[in-house]
Amino acid sequence: MKRFTTILLVLLMVSVSAWAAGSTESAEKPVELIFTSISVSGDSHTEAMYVFADKVKELTNGSVEVKVYDNGTLFSSENEFDALVSGEADIAYLSFPTIATQIPSFSMFGSGYFFSSYEHMTATLNGSIADEHIWPKVREVINVQPLGSLYLGSRVINTRNRPINSYADMEGLLLRMPNSESWLFLGEALGANPTPLSFSELYSALQTGAVDGQDNPLPTVESAKFYEVTKYLALTNHVIDSVTPCVNLDKWNSMTKEQQEAVQEAMTIAIEYNDKTRLEAEASLVEFFEGEGLTVTTPDINEFRENVQAAYAANTKMVSSWDMDLYEQVQSLAK
Repeated sequence: MKRFTTILLVLLMVSVSAWAAGSTESAEKPVELIFTSISVSGDSHTEAMYVFADKVKELTNGSVEVKVYDNGTLFSSENEFDALVSGEADIAYLSFPTIATQIPSFSMFGSGYFFSSYEHMTATLNGSIADEHIWPKVREVINVQPLGSLYLGSRVINTRNRPINSYADMEGLLLRMPNSESWLFLGEALGANPTPLSFSELYSALQTGAVDGQDNPLPTVESAKFYEVTKYLALTNHVIDSVTPCVNLDKWNSMTKEQQEAVQEAMTIAIEYNDKTRLEAEASLVEFFEGEGLTVTTPDINEFRENVQAAYAANTKMVSSWDMDLYEQVQSLAK
């Protein structure tokens, strides 16, 4: 009997020890954040993902870990938004034309010539206007937590066989655009024939002539190597472009307040890294593209602005949804 009791005590101690070890392991298991993007290697907002991941691990002492999936390796541009909202992905970059598919009034933020400069854009989207009037609506409608906005650059027109010297030169141009109403209308406002196409298919489409051109910021033209399959670059600067890193709200709410603050701080650092890198790249890329054999043109920006904004004004279905008080508040920040 004594031997039997001893065996029971040993088994009980082993069981308790195993349970305690399992509980400790469970308690110490870090929160995992899946960060997905279609951005390509070498692009500054791709590099910013890794800056963010490293800083999150540092600031949370390893209690939050970020797994980065770039180059569309996890989700395509068509599936990324749904993955973020459903929780299959935890963090993704959202553009305003994508946000506008859920909040139509926000199409104004991605409209042609809405922001006048980088300074105007970041003062708006990383300042009190966004905190008070933009991000709360995004949280409410889309169920994601925005963490600020990164600068992508000023969008330009990049073409295979046609130089763009004036707005009239855009007529009939098969211009690749992302597949959303806001993006496609921007293509129309630019005077082109917009063609929806996934970013991952764009290089080959330019190479084969399936499209005549594409619009993206200069750093993206370089990192995606579109200069290899095009001949002309027009500095239209029609959108001061940005993306907003967003966290699935259910995942966000599952973290402690301290973890949330660390994640926000890490993203602020990543945004600063991206923006500095972008601005430095833009300052040197025109010379680089000319060295690669591209012809760079400088169309009359005022002519483009007048035509593009007139096209928006004529689209009463789209513009009628805009919050004009907020529109004017944002425009008051322009210098």
